[in-house]
Amino acid sequence: MIIRVVLALALTTPPVMTPPDAGPSACPVAMPPRTTCGFLEVPERRDAPERKIKVGYAVHASTAKDRRPDPVVYMSGGPGSASMQLTGFLSQMFPDRDVVTIEQRGSKYSEPVLGCPETAEALLGQLRRPPADVGAAAVRCRERLREQGVDLRGYNTKEIAADVVALREKLGYDSWNLFGVSYSTRVMMDVAAADPKGVRSVVLDSYLPESVGWYDDADRNLAGTAALLGMKDAFEAMTARLNATPARVTTTDPLLGKAFEARISGDDVATIMAEALHEADFAAVAPAMVGALATGHDELLGALADAVGQGLVSHEFGLYHAVQCQDEVPFNTYTPKSRLFTVNRDKAVCDAWQLPKAKPVNATTKAPVYVVGGQYDPTTPTRTTRPAAEALPHARFEEFPRASHAVFLTSPCARRKIVEFLDAPAGDTASPCVDDYTRQPLDLHVTGAPYQISKSPWLAAPFALFALVCLIQLVAGALKGRALAAFGGLAGVAFAGLVGQSVYALVTRNETALAVGVPGTAVVYTWIAAASAALTAAALLRDRRWPQIAAAVVGAGFLVWWLAWFL
Repeated sequence: MIIRVVLALALTTPPVMTPPDAGPSACPVAMPPRTTCGFLEVPERRDAPERKIKVGYAVHASTAKDRRPDPVVYMSGGPGSASMQLTGFLSQMFPDRDVVTIEQRGSKYSEPVLGCPETAEALLGQLRRPPADVGAAAVRCRERLREQGVDLRGYNTKEIAADVVALREKLGYDSWNLFGVSYSTRVMMDVAAADPKGVRSVVLDSYLPESVGWYDDADRNLAGTAALLGMKDAFEAMTARLNATPARVTTTDPLLGKAFEARISGDDVATIMAEALHEADFAAVAPAMVGALATGHDELLGALADAVGQGLVSHEFGLYHAVQCQDEVPFNTYTPKSRLFTVNRDKAVCDAWQLPKAKPVNATTKAPVYVVGGQYDPTTPTRTTRPAAEALPHARFEEFPRASHAVFLTSPCARRKIVEFLDAPAGDTASPCVDDYTRQPLDLHVTGAPYQISKSPWLAAPFALFALVCLIQLVAGALKGRALAAFGGLAGVAFAGLVGQSVYALVTRNETALAVGVPGTAVVYTWIAAASAALTAAALLRDRRWPQIAAAVVGAGFLVWWLAWFL
């Protein structure tokens, strides 16, 4: 639900797009050349076709000389996540094919948009005390949408799949290759079953089979990922500590634009991490963060609290809950009760909405299917995706190490193997896969300072001042023949350069790491800063004029800031 995944634009009305019959239209997001956008007009409910809605889509035309006739059609997950923003990425991944990205009905670039800020605000209110009434908020959203003429019964997987079939017929492709990720893997399986002649092959990334009760499995999936990451005991210790004494963290409500004090329990942290672990970058630093939280480093919770607010505006909750309440929630038992507030609050929304239960489809296909999964995926773990893939008639499954959810976004190897599969769906894609995934465990010194600096850059002023003074001291000492001052400045400049280089290398490798700390080498470099301060102090004994006094004060002050606040 919360993804890496994006701020308040998700709850606003999308830019108007011209219907495709009127010619090329302005796309709502940046697109590569030779891309057109439009709307597909479809019934809101095909069993009551009077009311029409519009489904957004984009088509990128390949310019390759060896262009293949069967395009790739892609839909994002969610439910309720947008798709069009990935058109450029996918066009580079599949340069010899047309790429079609189709939105889900009710999502950001379709009409109407089923935004539900009432529910999003109430979900964020789970971090307040007393917690917000999500069910009451959902009723207010439902009534507002009803006044706009929206029939929530028309927003389910069966209708979304029918939209994909209708778009193929509209665009005139004889057949195409389906590409789904997470929730949309269910959609694409339904498309393959409903339109067998129009489907050449199917790619399912982070497969969510119909046979799996996602809510009933959520706690087990999270525990399994924690165990795979080697942080099972630390995770339980962290949860127990914060459940006993919840932390108070200041964060910002992105819907209201106001700061508030969140009260975060261990179960709240578990909920946030269940979503954050979708990102392979976060999975790489999670053991360090969890270990630190287990021992009381609550300063790290600021990044997690901010992630909640950002995630709650990443997709349309009206659509999300319409799908979940018809296609997922009714097929779960909710026994025992989950520790995750997203699981329990989704149930509260569905109890309030009382939408009809969908009929199981049990979709299958005779088309070749390639299923990819991530080793650390907490939502669609390979424990469930592998057997589901093996049950399909013409499917193969592959797990990618150190990857998490939506494998193709982070693994170049997975992208290459998906392309190989599309080139020869009935062939063998067992070519060796070089481990090009760079998110290995990191040597981190845990501190919340870098994240605070990323939000308020002025907090880094002591570091910048120290580096500047040392540079001036180096130049002046060298020009005037004052060896102690020059070496003191040189040590300070070397320290700043080495720390900067190590942080840059960390960010290049995994920018999420700065929410947890800095490279362990930064602590070792402290001795160079201390040597700089000592040499500067020694130079002060020989030269007690104000420039040397200022340099000594800055050096001493910096060491206090570095040791007492930053580290």
